[in-house]
Amino acid sequence: MRFAFAAALIGLASNAVAEPVAPVELRILAINDFHGNLRPPPGGIRIADPDDTARKVTVPAGGAEHMATLIKQLRAGSTNNIFVAAGDLIGASPFLSAMFHDEPTIESLSIMGLEIASVGNHEFDEGIDELRRMQNGGCHPIDKCQGPRPFSGATFRYLAASTIEKSTGKTIFPPYEIKWFDGIPVAFIGLTLKGTPDIVSPPGVAGLEFKDEAGTVNALVPELRARGVEAIVVLIHEGGFPTGGYNECPGISGPIVDIVKRFDRAIDVIVSGHTHQAYTCEIDGRLVTSGDKFGTIVTAIDLKLDRGTRDIVGARADNIIVRTGVYARDSEQAALLEAYDKVAGPIANRVAGSIAATLSRAPNEAGESVLGDIIADAQLAATRGDSNGAAIAFTNPGGIRTDIVKKPDGSVSYADLFASQPFRNQLVTLTLTGAGIKDMLEQQWLDPARPRILQVSKGFSYAWDSTKPFGRRVMADRMSLNGQRIDPATAYRVTVNNFLAVGGDGFTVLKDGAGLRFGGYDVEALYTYFRTSSPISPTTPDRIARVN
Repeated sequence: MRFAFAAALIGLASNAVAEPVAPVELRILAINDFHGNLRPPPGGIRIADPDDTARKVTVPAGGAEHMATLIKQLRAGSTNNIFVAAGDLIGASPFLSAMFHDEPTIESLSIMGLEIASVGNHEFDEGIDELRRMQNGGCHPIDKCQGPRPFSGATFRYLAASTIEKSTGKTIFPPYEIKWFDGIPVAFIGLTLKGTPDIVSPPGVAGLEFKDEAGTVNALVPELRARGVEAIVVLIHEGGFPTGGYNECPGISGPIVDIVKRFDRAIDVIVSGHTHQAYTCEIDGRLVTSGDKFGTIVTAIDLKLDRGTRDIVGARADNIIVRTGVYARDSEQAALLEAYDKVAGPIANRVAGSIAATLSRAPNEAGESVLGDIIADAQLAATRGDSNGAAIAFTNPGGIRTDIVKKPDGSVSYADLFASQPFRNQLVTLTLTGAGIKDMLEQQWLDPARPRILQVSKGFSYAWDSTKPFGRRVMADRMSLNGQRIDPATAYRVTVNNFLAVGGDGFTVLKDGAGLRFGGYDVEALYTYFRTSSPISPTTPDRIARVN
């Protein structure tokens, strides 16, 4: 592949007399990290203020109804087009989708005309059997058929080039799909990040192997070329961290940079995701895109395909915000959501309590957040009960998905709480020594580029030193519970969720916890806490201190 980024280069015919043959034009519409946001997410999308780029403004955006309208408009402008996705379409979803195990999202995207999607890490939240049910249909094995109609599965095709079932040695879904446009084949390879086992609950990926991203793609190139394919698009659930606005990329860092640089030169275009960022980049001469998160952006990628070489000779991309004030609600999507709302509404609309101000999930410099404190307090309140109950609760920041935003009347619904805690994890109380607690906290920096600072309940506090090496950052003499220093030899009852209890996010120390007692679900604990403690006001996070 040879083409100038964001410009069409049309090769001249070797015969000077012959008329140049016009290239085939192909429009790819792409999304990533939808996470079941069938309704517009409360925070919309944050972009630079057009009148003052030093400021950020919030633009109301997203929602399946508005996205479907935009998709139809973008399709109407091109003869050849395809709608694709780069993973995390489901999982960590708001209540309307999660209550039905994300069946509404699969239905919505199928109706919208999605054709191909790579698997993301959140596709494995409920395990491979459940992911196969998303593809093939059928009732949930425990909750059965709860929706307004039997679930028939996705009409689009999941791809998983790098995810291998160890028992068979085969990929769990096809590694790629070839589509034809005016006689030219274009291959779409789909895969997720190699580090998926480190960020998914271990039972969810049991028996699976996740291979190197670039190695997997490069190994497929000879096979595709043998089938006459020269134009190759990769849909990868891994991304980067850009500078600049949502439709540019003056600089980008993160895993996607190295991966793209290691791709075979045959790879033309990369649709990425995972990092919840928005960018249109040139990396190593290839077009790389990402469309933010929660359905706030649709990426329109326009390609030119040479009829002779059958390769891509021009590529450009445009990230288009799904502005709720611009794009009308699609009637078919509205009918779908209304049908599910009739079943979910009575539960979702239950009033849990009230807040005095928005409860933010954004961490401070020490890694602690206002909402993280409240969730940890709720989990402690739900499990401390008797002499065998918990004294401390910890929760993982990745499980806290959205702020709880203050409405005009301050009310908070069950659906609001569910949006912030959508995994419906079960609470587990176990015993660790003080030394074990310290070892667990040290594991927060297993990935120094992306530390996972656990949120902690009231009464427990500690300090960490950012200048110390891995394994020595937590200051033992600054760990305390209710004003008393944590004793390394003393046993403490600790509550975490079942994701952490089995070593999720790399917290393997918790797998050695003793005396496990299983409790209710995290979102139910939060609902009970709001019912008994409202109105709730945000306080300054001061349980974790960062030194240096």
